Amino acid sequence: MDEQNFGLAENYINRELSLLKFNSRVLQQAREPSTPLLERLKFLCISCTNLDEFFEIRVGGVKSHIELDIASLAADGITPRDLLKQIHSEASELVAEQYRVFNEELKPELVAQNIRFIAREQWTPAQSTWLRRYFLEEVEPVLSPLGLDPAHPFPRIINKSLNFIVQLEGLDAFGRRGEHAIVQAPRSLPRLIRLPDDTHDQEGENYVFLSSVMHAFVHELFEGLEVKGSYQFRLTRNSDLFLDDEEIDDLMRALEGELASRRYGDAVRLEVADNCPGELVTYLLQQFSLSAVDLYRVNGPVNLNRLSQAYDLVDRPDLKYPPFSAGLPKRLSHNADLFALIRQSNILLHHPYQSFAPVIDFVRQAAADPKVLAIKQTLYRTGPDSPIVDNLVKAAKAGKEVTVVIELMARFDEAANISLANRLQKAGAHVVYGIVGKKTHGKMILVVRREQGGLRRYAHFGTGNYHEKTTRLYTDYGMFTSDPELTADAHEIFLELTSFTKVPSLNSALQSPFTLYNSLIRMIDIETEHARQGREGRIIAKCNSLVEPQIIQALYRASNSGVRIHLIVRGTCCLRPGLPGISENIEVRSIVGRFLEHTRVYYFRNDTDPKVFCSSADWMDRNFFHRVEVCWPIRDTDMRDRIIEELEIYLKDNQQAWILQPDGTYTNTPESEPDSYCAQQALLNQFARV
Repeated sequence: MDEQNFGLAENYINRELSLLKFNSRVLQQAREPSTPLLERLKFLCISCTNLDEFFEIRVGGVKSHIELDIASLAADGITPRDLLKQIHSEASELVAEQYRVFNEELKPELVAQNIRFIAREQWTPAQSTWLRRYFLEEVEPVLSPLGLDPAHPFPRIINKSLNFIVQLEGLDAFGRRGEHAIVQAPRSLPRLIRLPDDTHDQEGENYVFLSSVMHAFVHELFEGLEVKGSYQFRLTRNSDLFLDDEEIDDLMRALEGELASRRYGDAVRLEVADNCPGELVTYLLQQFSLSAVDLYRVNGPVNLNRLSQAYDLVDRPDLKYPPFSAGLPKRLSHNADLFALIRQSNILLHHPYQSFAPVIDFVRQAAADPKVLAIKQTLYRTGPDSPIVDNLVKAAKAGKEVTVVIELMARFDEAANISLANRLQKAGAHVVYGIVGKKTHGKMILVVRREQGGLRRYAHFGTGNYHEKTTRLYTDYGMFTSDPELTADAHEIFLELTSFTKVPSLNSALQSPFTLYNSLIRMIDIETEHARQGREGRIIAKCNSLVEPQIIQALYRASNSGVRIHLIVRGTCCLRPGLPGISENIEVRSIVGRFLEHTRVYYFRNDTDPKVFCSSADWMDRNFFHRVEVCWPIRDTDMRDRIIEELEIYLKDNQQAWILQPDGTYTNTPESEPDSYCAQQALLNQFARV
């Protein structure tokens, strides 16, 4: 095969369409009978929030390319206009399936469990009476209906807010003819309302949507006018932030200004109830400068994600995943002195199967240890009430040198990270915001401790964020080490992030945007050369996304030379496996299950000297060229073998594995007992107490 053919557009899957396929796989989890019912409802909601972000970021970018008349920049060659049409076609099918799953599958099964979402036409007189009082006392006082006339133009609609367009007839108190009004649902009120037990005779729990209550009693807002119709709609806006690197004097101040405008970015999607009259839909599209390709009609409540409240409101452990206790290596089981243990040998943890507590303890012990002189850490996402941040604050107040590199541009966590930065600065920590134009996405902690014989460094490297909540939901690796080479590398990277120091060549770690990309290409090419020489070539890579064209072409070369390649790619994958003469030796699988697969692991057989790396980086352009990423080698033989064995566990999965086909579709054909094998369950059984 001529290598020039590897770069042909038909050999690549479009990134946006691949991401939609991932959302379809998530939605299919809502249909899985073996998954607990409330978890299925949760998967439905996750697919909805994923789709929201897809429109806010990815579709927003496509529409920007159309406005600027930019031709396709992707390897697949699809023009932005054609892509937007394909997105509309596939997203419309996805939305229709979301509502079908809710209306035809989940609702009946929830009713069978005495959990009901009651429509207006099903309300009993007692429920109607209670809900009218609720509307008048709790809802109406915070509503601001806006009549539309020359003095009251169409209001600015907040991103993803729930709104109603109301058709009116008659004259108001001032003799004005009412035709249309806009009513926005208060964001401060719960979207699900639990009906009191004394309003119904049925056992179980009954809920009503706030939107149903507003529909039923919207006429109370327009005394003297007749309400002819009321219809839900929701607008999604472009929420990507733009900062001009050359014009920024103060990154935090500039970002705060951009956050204020996020609610009112350019419109990218209009969702409306499917019973909304055509003339009103056309009117709304005109108001937002949208067209039919941006319209999505829905058969039910606009924004199914509001159902996510039910997961916490309904106290039914039998309808949720059974709890488990994350395991601990025996070495760490009894209030261990972490520094002493790390000096003995490296420690590898696989979350959530193994506890994240040692990472918190590492920072806690460093903060309290009088021998510790300095703590340095990168923070991308931490969540509220972070114990790690609490201990960094304690360390700074105790007089230790605490340096924290906070990524202010962590998407949708920008405001939280600004607040975090202010808190740490008040405690006396040195806070820097990384590199303008290059997100700091690497995960590292470095501790400098005075010991007998001089200073010693200790480090933690991770594939995921220092976010206590997500460590119970995401799979990630973390490694403690006092290896002089690796800790020296961490030191150099922190110097690079906090000063203008030019980092010399690192000892063992790889780093974006400098050495990681070329090193991966080189290691793939080494496998290719081994295969050409008749030796066995093997690659296993696990990441969230595979997009970068040159990496894909290197994998095509390797496959064409006989290298066996297994790719475990959870989300977007632009590589087409199984193409004759191009990718026949490549299998791509996506694992979608209870935990969000988040580990990034790369394995190269390298003849008789296997190489394994863990990293914060996916195989995407942004991670290779526009982010600061860290990739570290696993050189301990037992640890390396363990990771390879765990990768093989994922390759044995025949329950939650979706196999990518050459045409871009995914197939999932679970094996029946006794041949079923679920990787996540196998790892739970191995490490955790279920």
